[in-house]
Amino acid sequence: MSSSADRPALLDPQLLPRFALLCLGIWLNAADTLVTATIMPSVAKEIGGYQYFGWSVAAFLMGSILAGACSGKLSIALGLRQAAMLAGVAYAIGCAMSALAPEFITFVVGRLVQGLGAGAVVALCYVAITALFPESLWPRVYGAIAGVWGGATLLGPLVGGLFAQAGFWRGAFWMFVVQAIVFMIAVAVMLPSEKRAEARNRIPGLQLTLLIVGVSLIGAAGIVSSPVLAGVCALLGVIGMGAMLVANGRTRDRLLPRAVADLTTATGLGLLIMFACEAAAIGFTVYGPAFIQARHAASPLMAGYVTGAIAAGWTICALLVGGLPQAREGLAIRAGVGTLLVGVIWSAWAVTRGGLIETGIAFLVIGCGFGLCWAFLARQVIAAAPPEEQALASSAVPTIQLIGGAAGSAAAGAMANLLGFGHGVEPAAAYAVGPWLFGAFAPLALVAFAAAWRMGRR
Repeated sequence: MSSSADRPALLDPQLLPRFALLCLGIWLNAADTLVTATIMPSVAKEIGGYQYFGWSVAAFLMGSILAGACSGKLSIALGLRQAAMLAGVAYAIGCAMSALAPEFITFVVGRLVQGLGAGAVVALCYVAITALFPESLWPRVYGAIAGVWGGATLLGPLVGGLFAQAGFWRGAFWMFVVQAIVFMIAVAVMLPSEKRAEARNRIPGLQLTLLIVGVSLIGAAGIVSSPVLAGVCALLGVIGMGAMLVANGRTRDRLLPRAVADLTTATGLGLLIMFACEAAAIGFTVYGPAFIQARHAASPLMAGYVTGAIAAGWTICALLVGGLPQAREGLAIRAGVGTLLVGVIWSAWAVTRGGLIETGIAFLVIGCGFGLCWAFLARQVIAAAPPEEQALASSAVPTIQLIGGAAGSAAAGAMANLLGFGHGVEPAAAYAVGPWLFGAFAPLALVAFAAAWRMGRR
């Protein structure tokens, strides 16, 4: 079917409500990070918890990892409709917990539950495409849904900023509760009922447990009072994540491809680059709005849009290089990771000592680095995997990004507390020691660049 014929078919009155359902499900996840990052300074001012700042992102991402690993099995066991409704319920409960939270621990638990729901909703929405649309429309549906992520870049900071400036940050979560209820009703009406089946593969419980323990110990390094105990927690956290990789290679029920730790393969190199890049940059999303508001007396809306420059740069560059020939992929990977390295170093200076415009441009450079290389990294990771692991390699791309974000945000929270930002961000402290908070993760970007340089030779 030609593209000219596909377009009206996708907008057919019978298909349009289904497409709207998918867009709503993707939006629930896509908008979350930017909305929450924009309102986080307001959250901490009201209920405290600066010392747990990084956990607001880490908990959500860990929930998404767990949901992503379990949603396929859940869909098989319960049927797509029941699984999607259960995911919507979990998301709504998590949002309500965050909205009602009297203190930050409850808020973080709510974020974890919210991540469980959001991760499952997104995964099941992609599964639902094959159930709701004819095969001839699948490419167009996938392409149109990608636009939802771009739209969230523009609308996320606006939504969060408006609620924060109105002094009603809890309203942002209540808004998502309402949207989750609409999603559940639409799922009940539109998705067909299915027979339940038995899932053949088991959930990689050992790897998930080691991952959660490792990330939690890294985050705990910033909460404990003793520097020695903090160092022990950080070391044990790294060991826990290393143990996850060892366990992953020795079991049949894997979370990641067997070659994830083999840096002689394109799969191992690509996944290392993805992890290191995400872990190096996530701190700017977590703490960027707080530093911008403190240093420049900027509104939450302005801080949200400056931080959103990372996502904007990613989207713009990804669109620009989408048609690059395969022979140039190695060059794009090197250029993209090199650009990200420059952006991380520049942003560590700009967000703490530079001006507002300089900070926005530096953040844009980070996003451009992601956009230049990410699609080509994903293709290399999947193509280099053996045929029996290509499906697992495909799912590993978003999973490793979530793992990098969770570990990086937990580590950023620990570093912030060790530098004295556990009770808020003061302009003088931001100028004096702030560069260490963000610059501490530049070595990860350097590791990614070294791996990208090696990968580019392939």
